[in-house]
Amino acid sequence: MAETAVSEVMAELAGLADPKTREVNEKHGDDHGVNLGKLRALAKRLKTQQELARGLWATGDSAARLLALLICRPKAFGRDELDGMLREARTPKVHDWLVNYVVKKSPHAEELRVAWAADPDPVVASAGWALTTERVAKKPAGLDLTGLLDTIEAEMRDAPDRLQWAMNHCLAQIGIEHPEHRARAIGIGERLGVLKDYPTSPGCTSPFAPTWISEMVRRQGGKTAG
Repeated sequence: MAETAVSEVMAELAGLADPKTREVNEKHGDDHGVNLGKLRALAKRLKTQQELARGLWATGDSAARLLALLICRPKAFGRDELDGMLREARTPKVHDWLVNYVVKKSPHAEELRVAWAADPDPVVASAGWALTTERVAKKPAGLDLTGLLDTIEAEMRDAPDRLQWAMNHCLAQIGIEHPEHRARAIGIGERLGVLKDYPTSPGCTSPFAPTWISEMVRRQGGKTAG
């Protein structure tokens, strides 16, 4: 039954694939040609189906994996299963959706956060930093924010792209959410200059941490630095 369902869904995904969409996605390191709006509509129709999700993931196809992440039951995955999935998720969109839509809702999120942040693979480590950024914003109790800033200051400038981006997001989040660390976070960003010249579209906030922090604090009503 599940195999038939997987083959039917794969055929539907093939029908949704568009060469122009794929061309755009490939510029960002992704390798599928399905419009994400259409993918979400398909997920809405399929509803939650954990075994189908596992079957789609097992195909290795990026569009199928994105769909799997939309129809799965996040809490149904084991810790080792999620670890294996992350290591298989080598395209940015699959990686990001796995972390944000599934791992963050998992009872194993904290254990994986700690393990991944210390992983020698920079892409895996970036997932650990993404989960840390989530905690900085929502559950900072117990986090060593000073220690995180020490690590960022020492390692972010020379980190590979994906890991650098994740560490920079964490730096900005510390500065935005924790006034007592804001001046140091801004200072680190200014000294390292990471993403200072990143091209930013009109109306969008620069990912350069000092600019990002200042803008978000201004929008929140200017909580003053401690």
